[in-house]
Amino acid sequence: MPLRPVEFHILLALASEERHGYAILQEVAALTEGGLELEPGTLYRALHRMLKDGWVAESTRRPAADLDDERRRYYRLTALGRRIATAEAERLWRLVSLARTHRLLSHG
Repeated sequence: MPLRPVEFHILLALASEERHGYAILQEVAALTEGGLELEPGTLYRALHRMLKDGWVAESTRRPAADLDDERRRYYRLTALGRRIATAEAERLWRLVSLARTHRLLSHG
């Protein structure tokens, strides 16, 4: 802690469902309203670290053959990855609460 922003965004993108790499890129862009557009190399380097550390795993489930491309790898959040994402979200929540207390935020 704290996580790299790219790692946290990937964990967020995988929190609701399994996704392949390009779908993770799209979800991160959507979640940030275009504020963060990951490059494929950045994504796959982060996924490699996260796979090694046990935060994400490759999924064995595949969509229907007519909706799938056999070259795609699908990723899912592990229980450890979910705990790490939750801890980071709570850490960020505490920081936002402090910013509000110190009147650094004008809304909320």
